[in-house]
Amino acid sequence: MDHLLRDLAPISAAGWAEIESEASRTLKRTLAARRLVDFAGPQGWEAAAIGTGRSAPVTAPGGTQVHARKREVLPMVELRVPFEMSRRELEAIDRGAKDPDTDPVIAAARGIALAEDRAIFYGLPDAGIQGICTAQQSAAVTLDVAPDTYPGRIAVALNRLRDNGVDGPYAIALGESSYTALTEATQGGYPVLEHVRRLVDGPLVWAPALEGAVVLSLRGDDFLLTVGQDFSIGYLSHDVDTVKLYIEESFTFWLVSPQAAIPLALPAVG
Repeated sequence: MDHLLRDLAPISAAGWAEIESEASRTLKRTLAARRLVDFAGPQGWEAAAIGTGRSAPVTAPGGTQVHARKREVLPMVELRVPFEMSRRELEAIDRGAKDPDTDPVIAAARGIALAEDRAIFYGLPDAGIQGICTAQQSAAVTLDVAPDTYPGRIAVALNRLRDNGVDGPYAIALGESSYTALTEATQGGYPVLEHVRRLVDGPLVWAPALEGAVVLSLRGDDFLLTVGQDFSIGYLSHDVDTVKLYIEESFTFWLVSPQAAIPLALPAVG
């Protein structure tokens, strides 16, 4: 029996299939960074860290002729979001219901997806994770209030990448407000979003964890997401009314080349 303890849950095969399906749909819809960075794994729940290829001196045991160094690693971070499923709804699934209430698993999956993306874009210092946007905050291009100016600001960011010697293809991730502004704006009767698509030769990604946007290179080897255990659902406990579950993952993110991204910051308010 693995640590997820799913065999102990009073959930049928049909119930698990419905839960997994809703979680998978939500994760695919919400996750943005995985479409833009290199991915390694899954390496399993037991994976604890990845090596960075670097080391630091430490005090050696024994005589003065002994030199000691500590290997530097990025530890895996565990994320977990608990949620509850109604046993009445689970029973309805077994009877063939087409409209079960799966809002709890949708909310949990969205929450953990946003947490992963925030760690990648903005970092998690306690775990040694440096964020793409945070690392390049001083190089950020400020967006104008008017969305029809976005193509010009994105062109500035692309030029900065090229000036840094960073080749394409390039992509852009857009936060919710920026994406909405672009989809609603026109310039000379032409959608501004299409102007942006002509500037970059990679995907435009909706990224709800982002504030503003970020332009980055897809040339490879600049950003590495390493997953130990990929998103999995486990069992905690149950009573007569509910089953307590959770969704979890373990991962770390290595910002190998900070210069391969340029954030686009929203204008200051007030």
